[in-house]
Amino acid sequence: MKFSSIMMLCATCVLLLAASRSNPHYNPAKSHHTQSGFRNNYSHQEKQSFWKWQWERWTHGVPENPPGGYGFALLQPDVAFLASNRVEPTLTWIGHATLLLQVGGVNILTDPHLTERASPVSFAGPKRQVPPALSLDNLPRIDVVVVSHNHYDHLDAGTVTRLNRQAGGPPRFFVPLGLKAWFASRGVENVSELDWWDHLQHMGLAIHFVPVQHWSARSPWDRNETLWGGWVIEHPALRFFFSGDTGYSKDFADIRSRLGPIDLAALPVGCYEPRWFMKENHVNPEESVQIHRDLGARRSVGIHWGTFRLTDERLDEPPKKLTEALAAAGIPAEQFFLMKHGETRNLDFLMSAAADEAAQPERAAR
Repeated sequence: MKFSSIMMLCATCVLLLAASRSNPHYNPAKSHHTQSGFRNNYSHQEKQSFWKWQWERWTHGVPENPPGGYGFALLQPDVAFLASNRVEPTLTWIGHATLLLQVGGVNILTDPHLTERASPVSFAGPKRQVPPALSLDNLPRIDVVVVSHNHYDHLDAGTVTRLNRQAGGPPRFFVPLGLKAWFASRGVENVSELDWWDHLQHMGLAIHFVPVQHWSARSPWDRNETLWGGWVIEHPALRFFFSGDTGYSKDFADIRSRLGPIDLAALPVGCYEPRWFMKENHVNPEESVQIHRDLGARRSVGIHWGTFRLTDERLDEPPKKLTEALAAAGIPAEQFFLMKHGETRNLDFLMSAAADEAAQPERAAR
């Protein structure tokens, strides 16, 4: 009897462990779903050895930050204008992958991270080289937040919690499949959870969740248990794409095929070395230029550089590499630009041109 009880207990533990690792969103009709989590469309490579990377860094070294820092400019956004603006379309780079997009009277924030470190703890981990250009206290009221995935430099618990308590009520959070529970555990209930190719209408916008090539985890035990992806945000006169993190894949040609060409794409240009370790999940500037082409983007802006030192290239290398990649591809520099931290750009020139092209068959295609 005692032996049977022990066996029953062991069996129960095994079943509970298996259940904890099962994917509650599993759908056998979707190839990116697996019983244990999610996977990419075009790359199913096993994860590279993190410890091999760390050994190489220890034995070969990495470029050191300059003693006085990189000297990146930090502009001071016009807080009063951004708070009151419900007419002019604008884009403000707050830092890393955090952008404030104002379009159609809606304030949209991408991958909000406004605290000091990209880390599960406040006392250690990658620290900002440039402060956020807008603090949580001087942001305009945010209507929409899109989150690409759950890595600590893209999903910050402190920022999310504060946004949920903003004056005037919380924003609507749009998140990948599986992440709603993380928000609920922090008392954040105003959340829409989407799978790849799902879309919702909100405040006059069509918000699409689309596949990119990456992965997810917030601990050593939850790899790929939640989905990752990019966002296409459609206003009648502007189609905006935000990639989050991504490696290069055919997904971008698929996005154009299904949703039409993009007016403005926010694409990562940093965090890409060493290539043997980063290539599957982080594009370099040359690959970002190819994504710009695959999307049929009228303009692209480079993000995910100059804020956190997460990989082995110097923080000031991506702008130089992007300039070289654009020249090699014969693409004018103004078609794929970089912004200073805190810079705001008026998007009227894109809105008017997009409206003129709205009737073209390729743009109207879905």
